[in-house]
Amino acid sequence: MIFGGIQKLSLADYPGHTAAVLFTTSCNMRCGYCHNPELVLPERYAEAIPLEEVYDFLAKRQGKLDAIAISGGEPTMHEDLPEFVAALKEAGFLVKLDSNGTHPEMLAQMIAANTIDYIAMDIKGPLHKYSLLAARPIDIDAITRSIKIILDSGLPHEFRTTIVDGQLSLEDFEDIGAMIKGAQRFAAQKFVPSETINPQFMKKSPYTDEEMLQVKQIMEKYVDLCVVH
Repeated sequence: MIFGGIQKLSLADYPGHTAAVLFTTSCNMRCGYCHNPELVLPERYAEAIPLEEVYDFLAKRQGKLDAIAISGGEPTMHEDLPEFVAALKEAGFLVKLDSNGTHPEMLAQMIAANTIDYIAMDIKGPLHKYSLLAARPIDIDAITRSIKIILDSGLPHEFRTTIVDGQLSLEDFEDIGAMIKGAQRFAAQKFVPSETINPQFMKKSPYTDEEMLQVKQIMEKYVDLCVVH
């Protein structure tokens, strides 16, 4: 595992639990709105945190934190992720995984091993827009398989979409809703211009509050709970 950041305490990443967040470097997407270029772009990678330091941090948090959330970047690009989450479970932590869903086999492996407790998967948009939004060729079959694996897992889960005006229309959320129909939770995340992978996105606009409410109303037809951030 290669980690580029640690958030020592979060009350928002794992619903109902105190958590720390470990951020892996590397990602197989280049979403223009992504605000973590230091985890995604090799030429801008944050200095890797030594694994000894990560394990020392975790040892000191045993009994003090409920959970560890693993985010990125894209954690499933690291072949030793299943081994790492197994160690977290052995240490007594709940484990939450944030993923873009491009490695369904690894996802299924960890679910079968009972080493993850909560899954959050990014949904970039309707399937026909995926490669455009991710700015990379995307295996759409992998995305749909990951969605099915999560929906069938019985684990607490959520899907989430970052919404940039001009990239996604309100009609696109009917397609997104159909993709994840039956999900427990969907988070509609308003794009906020900050540091982005593609500087052109600093000129992009977020959805209005009214439009975000319309997204919520659409998604509530398909999922148990829709929240707006």
